[in-house]
Parts: sequence; structure tokens; C-alpha cells
Amino acid sequence: MTGEAERDDGGMRAALHVSNGDATDLAGTGLAERILYWRDVLHEGPVPAVGDEELRRIRAAFLLQEGADDRAEGADMFAERDSVLAAGRDGEYVLWFEADLYDQLQIIQILDRLAGLGVPAERITLICIGEHAGIARFGGLGQLTAEQLRELPATNARARLTPAALELAGRAWAAFRAPTPDGLRAIAEARSGELRFLGEAFDRLGREYPATRDGLALTERRILAAVAEGAPDAGTAFVRAAARETRPYLGDGWCFAMIGRMAHASVPLLDAEPADGPVDHRTGLRLTAAGARVLAGEDDHVTLNGIDRWIGGVHLSGRDVPWRWDDGIEAIVGAVGEAQSAG
Repeated sequence: MTGEAERDDGGMRAALHVSNGDATDLAGTGLAERILYWRDVLHEGPVPAVGDEELRRIRAAFLLQEGADDRAEGADMFAERDSVLAAGRDGEYVLWFEADLYDQLQIIQILDRLAGLGVPAERITLICIGEHAGIARFGGLGQLTAEQLRELPATNARARLTPAALELAGRAWAAFRAPTPDGLRAIAEARSGELRFLGEAFDRLGREYPATRDGLALTERRILAAVAEGAPDAGTAFVRAAARETRPYLGDGWCFAMIGRMAHASVPLLDAEPADGPVDHRTGLRLTAAGARVLAGEDDHVTLNGIDRWIGGVHLSGRDVPWRWDDGIEAIVGAVGEAQSAG
């Protein structure tokens, strides 16, 4: 048994290991000699169905615009990342990720790239968890010690991928990048032993479409509810809204940007203090009368303020949005109230 473990460890060390960020101590496990971190928050900003070079440019420009390119790497970071992934095409890949939407979108992007490089499914291992023993509210692989990470390949968190899983990832990536949301429901309803968190993640993605009842994305509604229930500042509102999520969803910076948009809308839903600066964790918040009406379902945020938001390849803009989330049937519906097809 020891010999088998040693051979397995040797194969792991020869592979290219890919994960969502350098908070995960893969180097400390002794299993990973070549590590690539896939840094991009794909559920924010445009991810249209364009070529790789154009997508790198679009993503870099968006992150720069939002002040999220904290390493000032721009498109060069994405180009180097893609080059390293492609350079390993003749070997094995081990992907270390989590159950949340942020990670699931990265997984399907990576798997779509690997399929395009001709990497067979059997040379791709996915290690993916949504919980860990002894951690009441699991936040991610970065919470685990190197020793805890080292134990994961011996658990059911590890899956050698099949062609069916690779094909599902490709369909999911295409559905996410499409200019209409028609294919999202089919992915949300898909069940895969290897990609076992993908359906749940796409369900959460759909709930960011403005709702039929109030024009709010789920995250916006949770922020407004937190303020209505007494959160005095943006930092507290973020913590309370995040506590309502089944999985970690949004970082504080992206939450503060969303708060800023609601506070500076033509019909503000929030009063922010100070009013003339960027929102941070100290920014005081109060629900406006319009915010209270929208939260109660008596008015509609999109009708009042319009929308300018990308969800993958879909650009929602203006006041006449053709797609909404319907809580009654838990699906995206079109302008006439028909559920989007399975694609």
C-alpha cells in the first residue's frame, strides 16, 4: 500500500496543479511542484463568446476599470496563465477547487481550454469540496493546512474526469458566455458525479438576474434587507448578506461596488454617508423610501433606475430587460413570462 501511495504521489508531483488563488498552500503539501493560479472573478463583468486574445483584453480592461487588478498585471497575466496551461498539454493536470460559483466558473473555463488543447479527460483530476470536517462554515481551501490539503486526494473529493464531464463543462462554458440565458437552466438542472457542484452554482448565477417582483438581484435584495434590519454600515451589511449564502459568493470589494450603484442611482435605494466618496466598510448606510418600497415589492429597481450589468455573455441594459428571475418557478423567464428553454 505504501508503494502505491508513493507512485501516486509521484504522479501528482509531475502534474500541473491549478487552483483559484495563492491562499491555498499547495506547495506545502509536497504534492505539487508546478502550480498555476487562475485569478479571475468571472461572475462579475463581461465574459462574451469571443476568441481567447479578445477575452483576455476584455477581462483585463474590466478588472482595471473596477480597481480589481491589484497586481497591475493586465492582459499579460492572463496571457501568461493561458500559456502555462497550454504548455502542460502532454502531461497530467490536477485541479484544486471549491463548490462556490467563483470556482465553478473557473473550472469550466479551464476544462473547456483543456478540451480545446486535446487533453483527454483521463489525464485531468479534479479535487473539489464544499465542506470540511471540523469547519462549521467552510470558506475555501485557503482555510486548510498543508496537511489537510494533502489528505484530500485520498478522499471522495478526488475524481478522475470522464469524457462526459468534459463535455458538460464545455456546454456550461458556452451557455455562460452566450448572449442570451437560454442554456443556463439546462446546466442548473444537470447532475454529474464529477462536476457535482456545477448545477447548484448555475442556479445561484440565475438568481442574479433582476427578479420579476422587484427588479433586484438576489445579492442586492440581501444587502437592502441587511440595512433594513439594522446594519449601520457597508461592512456590517456585507457580513450579514454573506451569512445568507449557502456558499461564499461575493468579496467585500464587489459588494461595496454594488452598494455604491444602489446609493448613486438616479432614484437611490440607499443613503450612503459620506455621500461623495467610494463605499468602504465604514460607509454609513440607511434605506431610502424608494429602497423600502422596492424591498417590499411595491416598486421595481430596474424600472426606476435601469440596469447596466453583464452576467457572463449577457448584457442587461436599460429599463426594458427581456429576462427576469421568477422566484415562483425558480427560473429565468422572458419578457412574456415564459421560462427559458433548456437550450
